[in-house]
Amino acid sequence: MSTESDIREFLASRRAKITPQQAGLPAYGGNRRVPGLRREEVAMLAGVSVDYYVRLERGHLAGASEEVLDAIANALQLDEAERAHLHDLARAVARRPARRPKRTRGPLPDSVLRVLDSMTDSPAFIRNGRLDMLAVNRLGRALYAPLYTDDAPRPVNVARFQFLDPHGRDFFPDWEQSVHTTVSLLRTEAGRAPGDSGLTGLIGELVTRSGEFRTAWAKHNVRLHHTGRKSFRHPVVGEITLDFDAMELPAQPGLTLTAYSAAPHTPAYDALQLLAAWAATTDAATADPDRAGNR
Repeated sequence: MSTESDIREFLASRRAKITPQQAGLPAYGGNRRVPGLRREEVAMLAGVSVDYYVRLERGHLAGASEEVLDAIANALQLDEAERAHLHDLARAVARRPARRPKRTRGPLPDSVLRVLDSMTDSPAFIRNGRLDMLAVNRLGRALYAPLYTDDAPRPVNVARFQFLDPHGRDFFPDWEQSVHTTVSLLRTEAGRAPGDSGLTGLIGELVTRSGEFRTAWAKHNVRLHHTGRKSFRHPVVGEITLDFDAMELPAQPGLTLTAYSAAPHTPAYDALQLLAAWAATTDAATADPDRAGNR
């Protein structure tokens, strides 16, 4: 992954999405040779020279001030995730320290695992930015049972299962939205941690082996993933749609705890009860290395 090429493709793709009308500019003539805004239009909206913006879009963000980056983000009407990604790319190309402190490499603390275990009514797991599931409670393992086959590599990786396992498409019934979310999260992490060799290796593997991943990756979409709904097609309880909340762990930089829930007296809630009963009978979490928080 080249940071400079990522900058070029990201800015060009965002520029292509904004029409002159959306930017409040007159559209002169009917034969525009580029989709969206021209470079000179972005420069005008951002209050910088055309030559300077062209240099920035070519990947030379090193030295660009926070104010200039914010002006470009405003001109391109970037959302919160896109704006953060632009700043991450600028930090990466300038080799400035990232906002996040150094990421934890040791095992998860017992206190964190106790919190995870205490969530007996909610499927929950802890992941890193590569979407490795580092620790999972019993109900979470039951929900993600198709990922936890005996021959699956550890730690389990959601993206690798989704794109490379023959059961991935069936497990995620809302396939297009699920693909968009997974790839956007990995693209966001690539901006935050360009030196992560594990992430680089995972993306290289997925780009090489999955045409669907390759197509989605080229769109340069990013997103924040704090709350929402997610659907699964589980082999025991059938299709189930759950609410989720994702919470970063301040003491464990780069790690996120995700928990699923369902409102009482709904089909999803009933399905969770069935899942819990099945998990209890199969004792899904016993002596599993992922429960120990191994990385």
